[in-house]
Amino acid sequence: MPLSRPSDTYSPMYFLSSLGAGGLSVTFFMWLMFWVPHPGKTVPVFEDIMAAFRSGDALMQAMIVGAWAGIALFVFLNLKSLVWNLTHFRAWTQTDAYRAFLKTNAQSQLMAMPLALAMSVNGLFIAGLVFVPGLWSVVEYLFPLALAAFTAIAVFAFRTYGHFIARIKVEGGFNHAANNSFGQILPAFAFAMIGVGMAAPAAMSTSPAVVGLSIFASTFLMVTVLLIAGVALILGIRSMLDHGTNAETAPTLMILIPLMTILGILMMRQSHGLGVHFEDHSTAAQTFTFLARMISIQLVFALFGWLILARHNYAKRFLWGRETSVMSYALVCPGVGFVVLMQFFIHKGLVATHLVDKFSPAYWGFIAIALIVQAAMIALVFTLNRRHFGAPRAVAAVPAE
Repeated sequence: MPLSRPSDTYSPMYFLSSLGAGGLSVTFFMWLMFWVPHPGKTVPVFEDIMAAFRSGDALMQAMIVGAWAGIALFVFLNLKSLVWNLTHFRAWTQTDAYRAFLKTNAQSQLMAMPLALAMSVNGLFIAGLVFVPGLWSVVEYLFPLALAAFTAIAVFAFRTYGHFIARIKVEGGFNHAANNSFGQILPAFAFAMIGVGMAAPAAMSTSPAVVGLSIFASTFLMVTVLLIAGVALILGIRSMLDHGTNAETAPTLMILIPLMTILGILMMRQSHGLGVHFEDHSTAAQTFTFLARMISIQLVFALFGWLILARHNYAKRFLWGRETSVMSYALVCPGVGFVVLMQFFIHKGLVATHLVDKFSPAYWGFIAIALIVQAAMIALVFTLNRRHFGAPRAVAAVPAE
């Protein structure tokens, strides 16, 4: 068998390598979000972090240094992978493989590009908050720019997905037998990532007009997400009941986990803006029950996905064995999504309702769950990067379908 890298056979699903790294930068930002005081602001910024570093004890300082390092590393990996993908994607579009790809169900995988682009914009915004002094003083001028950037990505996403929908609605040819996964929910994930970026000004801006625009734009995208995900979920389950599941695409069975995180944050951002500017306040109890429902959905699909992956011996085959599949990167998103939403559930749900005291033994027990999953996802990213982009070796690469 000739020596090669799995990434030598390009697939747009490699954009998930950029997405996963960007998501991990958010998990480190959660440390700063909930452990660094930031009075008068919805998120911590450079000045808050420096003040906490100067006045904090050794544990606080170690946490901040760890968060800084994690954010810097994974934003770098996010952008590095994004550039690699954009370069290779452009070359791939000139091949016969690309033209054949456009005639299959997998055409919807092109939505991995706007998904990754939106994640990178979100990641850069986080990096700006954490590393750029004085950014908060000009943040109101940045919100219109951010909305414009996400609007451009949204237009690109609608055009990309529109070509896929138009083809199958006019020409037909959608292969239901090959739809035995939740891969068709990927476009909903992309629109959700754009939508959560659109919702950021709702949580941070002091301008009612900007907040209102942010809420409307993110609501439009949220409705789009729910329609696409609802149809794709039903079609996917029907196909799985008829044809079983496919080992290579089995990781998509947990795509609802990160989707719940993104939608949850989107709605919490909207709720904050509605409370501050439009007198529609949510209570701590309402937030707790909302987050409890979202976490419950995640746990249900985690158990479902874990069961199917175990039946396929997925880890033994594609993570530790000789087979490789680009779809393995889809396993990073559920872990990252759970970690982020778990942090919100702990702090905005359990702590805010006084069910758990902050820094109590029970609190650290819940935090330990999030940190263990976070560490596992970091290890998974480096494992996958080594297997797909490391030194060429004899492997049996499995293309995404």
